[in-house]
Amino acid sequence: MKADCHIHMVLDGENWKLAIARHQEKPELHWIRQTLNRYQAQGVTYLRDGGDRWGVGLAARNLARDLGIRYRTPLAPLCKKGYYGGFIGLTYETIGEYTQLIVSHRTEGADFIKIMISGLMDFDRFGELSGEALQPKMIRELIHVAHEEGFAVMAHANGARTVEAAAMAGVDSVEHGAYLDQDALCAMKEGGTVWVPTLSTIANLRGKGRFCESSVQAILESAMENLESFVAIGGIAAPGTDAGAWAVPHGAQTEYDMFDQILGAKASDVMERGINRIKEKF
Repeated sequence: MKADCHIHMVLDGENWKLAIARHQEKPELHWIRQTLNRYQAQGVTYLRDGGDRWGVGLAARNLARDLGIRYRTPLAPLCKKGYYGGFIGLTYETIGEYTQLIVSHRTEGADFIKIMISGLMDFDRFGELSGEALQPKMIRELIHVAHEEGFAVMAHANGARTVEAAAMAGVDSVEHGAYLDQDALCAMKEGGTVWVPTLSTIANLRGKGRFCESSVQAILESAMENLESFVAIGGIAAPGTDAGAWAVPHGAQTEYDMFDQILGAKASDVMERGINRIKEKF
């Protein structure tokens, strides 16, 4: 069983602006079908999309059925206005507006809810993030509302305290999860949160000359150490490449390779357990 538990069909791994422009009028079905065929040829049977507001993930789900691929999408990610994520998702200002978006997502056929609750890693400065995170109280409210509406929740989250708050609120999966500490790892383990560390988004930057090489290496080593520690305490981790992100083409095998490098002989069992839990929840 092969799976990629975090992709973005709307993106192409090269230029996010041009990739989005390809689909802005309507999803480009020929391009989507070609991409799905690539996954099918590799034996991938499960894909979980990180979402977009142009309906690309929804179109991919419809096409994937005929290829024997189970495809899950949150439709558009939900982002607090003024915080990271508005370039790809829908924004809200109040919990009331957020709740309305969730109700609309149910009507439109979302498989789960994705929330954006932190910035990105700054690949030129180890330990730094690109934007402010939501406060723990808001994170708890977002997860509670989505769960009350019957949805599992995927959270784009970086930073130890942000991930810890999400895990303690019962988030179903954490995506990325840079700069975690033992408290955050334990919170995920105790809460049954599946961690999808998307190591490919870091590993594939090496040698490209776009970012500070020493910072990229330090970020990668930190993430690798945290994944090893998380698995050692019984945490559940699943492979997700974040395919479509810069330097991460669709169909990349990087994540499987990284899990193998970090976890050795137990990597296959760890990934199978993580994929199965993602499939149960999402």
